[in-house]
Amino acid sequence: MARIEDYAVVGDLHTAALISTEGSIDWLCLPRFDSPACFSALLDTPEAGRWLLAPEGGGECTRRQYRPHTLILETEWETEDGTVRVIDFMPPRDAVADIVRIVVGISGSVKMRGELGLRFDYGHIVPWVRRDKRGMHAIAGPDAAYLVTPAPLQGERLRTISEFTVRAGNRVPFVLTWAPSHVPRPRSVDPEHVLEGTESFWQEWSARCRITGKYKDAIERSLITLKALTYAPTGGIVAAVTTSLPEQLGGPRNWDYRFCWLRDATLTLQALLAAGYTDEAAAWRDWLLRAVAGDPADLQIMYGLHGERRLPEMELPWLAGYEKSAPVRTGNGAAQQLQLDVWGEVLDCLSLTRNSLLKHSDEAWDVQVALMEHLEGVWDQPDNGLWEMRGPRRHFTHSKVMAWVAADRMVKGVRESGLPGPADRWEALRDRIHREVMANGFDPVRNTFVQSYGRPELDASLLLLPRVGFLPPDDPKMLGTIDAIQRELTEDGFVLRYRPEKSDDGLPGNEGVFLACSFWMVEALLGAGRRRESARLFERLLALRNDVGLLSEQWGVSEGRQLGNTPQAFSHFALVTSALEIHQQSVRQSNKPM
Repeated sequence: MARIEDYAVVGDLHTAALISTEGSIDWLCLPRFDSPACFSALLDTPEAGRWLLAPEGGGECTRRQYRPHTLILETEWETEDGTVRVIDFMPPRDAVADIVRIVVGISGSVKMRGELGLRFDYGHIVPWVRRDKRGMHAIAGPDAAYLVTPAPLQGERLRTISEFTVRAGNRVPFVLTWAPSHVPRPRSVDPEHVLEGTESFWQEWSARCRITGKYKDAIERSLITLKALTYAPTGGIVAAVTTSLPEQLGGPRNWDYRFCWLRDATLTLQALLAAGYTDEAAAWRDWLLRAVAGDPADLQIMYGLHGERRLPEMELPWLAGYEKSAPVRTGNGAAQQLQLDVWGEVLDCLSLTRNSLLKHSDEAWDVQVALMEHLEGVWDQPDNGLWEMRGPRRHFTHSKVMAWVAADRMVKGVRESGLPGPADRWEALRDRIHREVMANGFDPVRNTFVQSYGRPELDASLLLLPRVGFLPPDDPKMLGTIDAIQRELTEDGFVLRYRPEKSDDGLPGNEGVFLACSFWMVEALLGAGRRRESARLFERLLALRNDVGLLSEQWGVSEGRQLGNTPQAFSHFALVTSALEIHQQSVRQSNKPM
C-alpha cells in the first residue's frame, strides 16, 4: 500500500480526494466529506474502488507539485519513451461534483493506462455501468457518476479501462461527474475552461494572504490545505478528509475525523485572522455559534458539517483497514463524551472575536452567558479530557485550566467590553479554580504539572497553559513542565500526547508522536526564551511534511513515516501559529489576535 505521506489532496470545498504518487485516487467521498466513499482502496485493496491514471508501466512518479498558490496537482513520470504529466483538480463546487484529470504529453510518446473502479458505499456496492457516446454512466441507488473523455474505454473485470498513447503536445482530458441518481444528467464541463477558472480561484484566494517572512511559503501551503478542509456551505472545517488511518500500524486506534471539533476553534480563528482571511474566520465563528445553540448541557466536543449532533459510530467489517489496521470506523462515539474543556474552548474563541475586527452580536453574548452558567455547576466533575480517553473519567488538569479560561474570558467581557454579567461571581470562581489547579495539578517534587489530579503522568496539553494565560511562559513551574515533558514525554525530540501504557485511556496499543503537540513545544520554548531550540524543533517539524507540504496527525518515529488521518487540520493550524510566532519572536495569548 502507499504510505500516508504518498498522498496529495485535491478538493472542491465540499469534499476532497487523495491521490497517490502512483497516480491513483484511492479515497473520495461524494458528495460531502462525510458521505460514503466511492473510492476506498486507501482502507483495503484496489477492489474497494480507485481511479488509476498513469503510464502503462506503472510505478511511482518522478516528481509532483501543486501549481503555485493553488490546489491543482501536477504529477510527472519520466519513462524510457518520454515524459508525461497528469493534472488533477476539482473545480469549486457548483450544483454537482467534478473531478478532472488531464493527461499532457511533454516529450516522446508514452503509453497510458486508466483504470476506473467505482465502488459506492465504502467499497460495498458495484454500480451498473453503461457505455454512451461521451464515455460511461454508472448508477447505484442514490449515486450516479458520468465519465466523459475522448480516450477509448472498455469494460474489464467490473472496471472501466482506458489504454491510449500520448505524444508531446497532446492533452487528453477525463472528467468524472457525480450527481444524485434521480436528477437528469448534468451538463458536461469544459476541462480546459474549468482548469483556468480553478487556477484563478485559488490564486485570488492565496493573494489575500497578508503574511510575509521566512516561512511564508509553508504557511501559505498550510492555509490552502485548511481551505480545502472547509465545507463551504456552512463554514465548518473538518479535522481531516479521512477515516481510520491508524495511529499505530496494525492497531485498533482508528477513528473517523470527517467532523468539526470545538477544540480547534481558537487556533483556527487565530490563524485565519492573522493571515487576513476574515471572511473564513467569520464563517467559522458563525458555524460555531449555530452548532452550540441550545441547552448548554448538551454541548458536544464535535459536530457534523451542518452542526449535526448524532454521529453514531459503527464498523465496516468488509474493509481490511489501512495496512490491516482494523476496524474501519465511521461516525465517532467520542461525540457523546463529557469533555469540560470545550466550554472554555468556545468562550476563548468568542473572546478572540471580541478582540479582533469581527462584529460581535448581543446574541453571541447571550449564548456565552448560558454556557458559563452551566459550567459553573459542572466544572468540578471528572471528565474524559481533551484526548477523548475511553477509560475512567478523571480530574484532568487541562480541563480544569480551560474552566479557568471560561471564567477569565467572561470576566474580561464584562470588565473590558462593558457586557452585562456577574463579574464578581465569575472572578471568584476563576480564582478558586486557579488555586485548585495549583494545589492538585502540580507536582512540587518533580516541579511539573501533571495530566490529572493525584497521578504522576504527564500530558502535552500542559504546554498550553501559557498560551491561554494561566501562567506566564517563563514561570518557573512552566519551565519545569517543559523540561519534564522533554525528558519523559518525547521520542527523538518530538512530543507524545501522553503515554498510553501509563494513562489508562481504555484502548490497547500505542501511537506515534502527535505533531500539533510538537508545535506547542515550539511555542513553549519560544515563550521560555529558548529561541534557538524552538527554531530548531520547528525546522525539524517542517521536514516531516511530505513532498507537497502535507502533514497527517502523527509521526511514527521508529517507522519513519506519517501516521493517522490526513491531511490534519490540527497539525496545519499549529504549524501556522508557530511560524507566525517565530516570525514575531514572541508568543501571543489565545484570546489576542496575532
